[in-house]
Amino acid sequence: MNIRTILEQAVKEKASDLFIVAGRSISTRENGIIKQMNDLRMSPEDTEGLLRGIYDLARRDIHALEQKGDDDFSFAIQGLSRFRVSAYKQRGTYSAVIRIITFQLPNPSDLHIPEQIIRLGEYKKGMVLITGAAGSGKSTTLACIIDHINKTRQKHIITLEDPLEFLHRHEQSIVSQREINVDTENYVTALRAALRQSPDVILLGEMRDYETINVAMTAAETGHLLFSTLHTIGAANTIDRIIDVFPANEQHQIAVLLSMVLTAVVSQQLVPTVDGSMAPVFEIMVVTPAIRNIIRDGKIPQLDGILYSSSSENLISMDTGLLHLYQEGRITRETALTYATNPEMLKKRLQ
Repeated sequence: MNIRTILEQAVKEKASDLFIVAGRSISTRENGIIKQMNDLRMSPEDTEGLLRGIYDLARRDIHALEQKGDDDFSFAIQGLSRFRVSAYKQRGTYSAVIRIITFQLPNPSDLHIPEQIIRLGEYKKGMVLITGAAGSGKSTTLACIIDHINKTRQKHIITLEDPLEFLHRHEQSIVSQREINVDTENYVTALRAALRQSPDVILLGEMRDYETINVAMTAAETGHLLFSTLHTIGAANTIDRIIDVFPANEQHQIAVLLSMVLTAVVSQQLVPTVDGSMAPVFEIMVVTPAIRNIIRDGKIPQLDGILYSSSSENLISMDTGLLHLYQEGRITRETALTYATNPEMLKKRLQ
């Protein structure tokens, strides 16, 4: 099989990821489950041939992979799909995990993304964070929010991504999409430049380190609407992660600033449903005056209690989201408890 045939088969099977690793047959991830495409184990020569085929399709030099052992990029095949590639070496052999991204932007209602999350794009300023583990659908949620802004508001949207995933056409808004290492040097350089490019909305692919978080908070403070992601689960963990990045003598000042610029934190997980598919479950915390006071005063652990006891659609704990999926008959009791942040409390509510 050549690489194009393999990609076509993965798209046809509606796989989310494709795995090319020596010593195992080509595999896909479908609804969270890894399946083998065939029974043929690949040799190091096979995987190198497939990787070189991917680089040829992407019209990219394989030199970076050979020198550094890691390379991330994206490419498209007309009429088929877009692909996000993470190529790497393991045990001295070439390997890759390829995320499959459809050309069509996702419909939030088809994906069961709540309307109150999509409406976060209607804010004029502040910082909105979409958080969760790798592969939990953060990029898809952000793409839906950006698409909503693009279709309903006349704004300049700048996205900074590594690599580009969903492509947005100019509709009501102007959308400038910049890929790290292709269109610009790094997140920090691109974000500082974006502030001089008359943006209304900035999408920062990931807040990775102290410097990126620092510049992102400055962007939110100066009146822009900024979206970004973190690999955290839960609003309290997210806020702690941001504050802990800074030196101890700056943390109180950062907590005060964060209490002013933070607009919302959404955490998400993908959980298996009774019909064998995957469903997203969300924790939503839209920041209220009371929550701003809690963040400013450093009483972050209190946030979990507020979310757990709230009846507002803008303040929903992860476990409440799981409870709703269980009540709708979409997930089992065991799944709800497995993915709960507080299984003992959820068990009482399930009874």
